[in-house]
Amino acid sequence: MAAAIELERLLAAVELRCSLCLQFFSEPVRIAGCSHSFCRRCISRYRAGRPGPGCPLCREGFELRDLRPNRELAALLSLIPPELSEEKLETEDEPSGAVVFGDRSSAGRRPGEKEEEIWESSKQPEMSAETIPLLRRDLSKTKEYTSQIKSQITRDFCCMKEYVERQERNTLMFIEQEQKAAQQKIEETIHQLTDSKAQTSNLPYEGSLSIMNKITLDEKLNVVKSAVEDLKRKLEMLLLEKYPQQFPPVQPPNSYQETSVCSSPPESAAEIPDLVIPSQFSQWAEDVTFDHRRANERLALTAQNSRVVVSSHPTWYEPAPRRFCISQVMCSQSFSTGCHYWEVITRDSDGWAVGVAHEMIGKRDKLGRTEHSWCVEWLGSKKQLSAWHKDQETLLHKDKPLRVGVFLELQKQTVSFYSITDREMLLHTFELSTSHPLYPAFWLYSLERNGSLTLSHPNRR
Repeated sequence: MAAAIELERLLAAVELRCSLCLQFFSEPVRIAGCSHSFCRRCISRYRAGRPGPGCPLCREGFELRDLRPNRELAALLSLIPPELSEEKLETEDEPSGAVVFGDRSSAGRRPGEKEEEIWESSKQPEMSAETIPLLRRDLSKTKEYTSQIKSQITRDFCCMKEYVERQERNTLMFIEQEQKAAQQKIEETIHQLTDSKAQTSNLPYEGSLSIMNKITLDEKLNVVKSAVEDLKRKLEMLLLEKYPQQFPPVQPPNSYQETSVCSSPPESAAEIPDLVIPSQFSQWAEDVTFDHRRANERLALTAQNSRVVVSSHPTWYEPAPRRFCISQVMCSQSFSTGCHYWEVITRDSDGWAVGVAHEMIGKRDKLGRTEHSWCVEWLGSKKQLSAWHKDQETLLHKDKPLRVGVFLELQKQTVSFYSITDREMLLHTFELSTSHPLYPAFWLYSLERNGSLTLSHPNRR
C-alpha cells in the first residue's frame, strides 16, 4: 500500500512519458544540448524524417551523436509495475493523439503538419525525471559556491582593513613616541636650566635647543601627515578611477543617501574637516548636503553626501528628470528667508564654481550664466578667479581660495563670497533679483579626474 502511494507520488511529480509517442519511455535518451528526453526510437525516427530539425520541445538543433542514455530515467521506469507497462502495450494499438512515424502517418498530410502536431503536444509542461535531481544538485552547488565567494571576499576585506588599522596603530604609536621624546628633551632642558641658574652663559644655547627640538618634531609630524594624506588620495583614486566598472553599483538606501559604485564605507563626521566659523557668521551657520537627484552622473557623492568627486565612470543613480547634464550638483537644502552661511573646501580641485541658484535652473545651464544663478569661479588653467551672473564675468584679482564661505542675506537681497584662512576676506558681493528659494550650487571641471569639493561641518561658537 505504501509502495503504491509512493509510486503515485512519483508519477505525479515526474514526467515518465515520451512527448512524441505519449507512452512510457522505452530506452530513454537525453539530448546533450538541451537535456530534453525521448524514446531512442522516437527521436531517431523524428530526426531521420527531416533535414536538420531541432528538439521537438525547444527547437534547439542537435545531431544523433548528441543523444546520451538517460540512466536515471531508466532506473525510475524500472520501478513501474508490469501491469502498467502492459497497459502501455495495449494502448499502442489504439488510436490516440500521439504522433505515429512512417509512411502511413505521413499520407494525406500537408507539409509541416506533423511538426505542428508535435509542437502542440509538446506545449504541455514537462518535468523529466532527471530534471529534479539536477536542479537540486545545481542549487546545492550554487549555495556552496556563493558561500565560498562571500567568505573569501570577507577575508579579503578583513585583510585590507587589518592592514589599514595596523598602519594607523603604528603611525599613532610613532607620533606618540616622538612626542614623548621631544617632551623628555624639553623637560631635561628645563631641569638643566633650573639647576644652573648661575650659568647664564648657557641660556641662549639651551633656549635654541628647545626650539630646535620643537622644529624637528613638527617636521616629522608633517611628513607623517603628508604620507597618510597621500595614501588616502591613492586609495580614492583606485576606487574611483580603476575599479568602478568591476565592482557592482551600490544601491541607494531608503533614505536616498547615495554613494558611488566605487566609494568606500561612508566617512564619519570626524573625517570631514571641522571648522570654527568666524564669530560674525556663527549664528547663521548651516549644515548642507549634496542632492543625489541633481548630481551629474560623472560626479560621485561620498562622505554622507558632503563630498563630491569627479569620476572617470558614470555613477549609478536613480533616474531623475532634473539631473544635470553637465558637471554640476546642487544641495538638498533651500533658503527663502533669513541669513544663512556655509563653507566649501576647494583646495582639492583646480577648476570649480561655488554659488547659489534657483531650483528651476536648466539641466544644461552652467552656474552664473543665467539670470537666476550667481557664483565665483576658479579656472586653474588660467590662474583666474571670477564672479559670474547672467553670463557676465567680473575678474577678481585674487589668489585661489582654499576654502570659500558663502553668506546669503535674503533680507538685504545679497549673497557674498569669502576666502577663509585664519580670517575671512571678501571676494565679491552680488545683489539678488529673485524672490524664489535659492539652493547652494556647484560646478567642477569635468576633465580633472578626482578633483573634489567638500562641504564643511561647521562648529558654532
